[in-house]
Amino acid sequence: MARELDEDDVRVRAGRGSRPRTRDRPDHADAVTATVVAVDRGRYTCHVAGTSPEPRPRPRPKAQPPPGPAPGPGPGSGGTSASASMSASGGALVAAVRGGSLRRTSVVVGDEVALVGDVSGRAGSLARIVGRAERRSVLRRTADDTDPVERPIVANADRLVIVCALADPPPRPGLIDRCLVAAYDGGLEPLLCLTKADLADDTPLRALYAPLGLPMVTTRPDAGLSGLTALMAAHVCVMFGHSGVGKSTLVNRLVPDAAQTIGAVNAVTGRGRHTSSAAIALPMPGGGWVVDTPGVRSFGLGAVSTDRLLRAFPDLAPAAAACPGGCTHLAGLADCALDEAVADGQADPARLASLRRLLAARSGTDPS
Repeated sequence: MARELDEDDVRVRAGRGSRPRTRDRPDHADAVTATVVAVDRGRYTCHVAGTSPEPRPRPRPKAQPPPGPAPGPGPGSGGTSASASMSASGGALVAAVRGGSLRRTSVVVGDEVALVGDVSGRAGSLARIVGRAERRSVLRRTADDTDPVERPIVANADRLVIVCALADPPPRPGLIDRCLVAAYDGGLEPLLCLTKADLADDTPLRALYAPLGLPMVTTRPDAGLSGLTALMAAHVCVMFGHSGVGKSTLVNRLVPDAAQTIGAVNAVTGRGRHTSSAAIALPMPGGGWVVDTPGVRSFGLGAVSTDRLLRAFPDLAPAAAACPGGCTHLAGLADCALDEAVADGQADPARLASLRRLLAARSGTDPS
């Protein structure tokens, strides 16, 4: 009698795995160092300093040109390349994709990467990202305050410029506090930029954030930006501000050819327009970079812990260490050692009030 067969008698070949076939991986000794300036749908626009792609001949005119933006990485797709818009930094724009070894590695605007392949920046060229340098700082957020998964937005930035209007729309201290938490947690120096000073006085808002010791600058539409440019020069600065505060106006004044540069970057990625969901880095004429983040409207702080926030308050950290385990350091707690430190004159009450305001923003209990 023939034996009945079951699934154990069927030999199943192992599926194709992701393990490389050999341990001998290329060292990419000829890789070129670049900085990511824009990301869109798996394509990365990288700025290679000190290089310039070869000029391309101007295309012959057609009898009936098709509608839409001209192709190629340069404005109008003729003459010089898109690197003309990066003249402030003297480099070229190169389109790239992540290599196989970096499929699970996050790459965002500001990352320093290693490129191999076609790094000429010519139309139709495509390089591969084979390495990412360690980040010096990272601005990140979560989807909301209950989401523990952090999403990086910009890497290796020096300062977070928080743009806030003094009127029309009215200032939102709760949103400013959230930006401060994200800046302190990510290793960025916050800078508070108050706009529309022709409509309201900046004294109350300056007094509110003076205990934090962060730099503040006030701008008017009928005055220059020398104070702001002096604080941003030679730095990589991320601009953040919700709709109506004048952030786009500031970016256009800081980078006069911002529209031309954005158009060149979009031509490289094939995006065709600057969507509100992606960050883009623009070189400032006087040196430094400004990162425009129109798609970031708020910061979810679900992954920021109290200990990470306390690093921005080294004067309060010794007193906080004496608190019982699990202390949230919020107001109204009987056993919080920070209140005793203020009562004994060992801590500044204004600094404690600022810390608790940021802790409230992190926990989602801030009124705004």
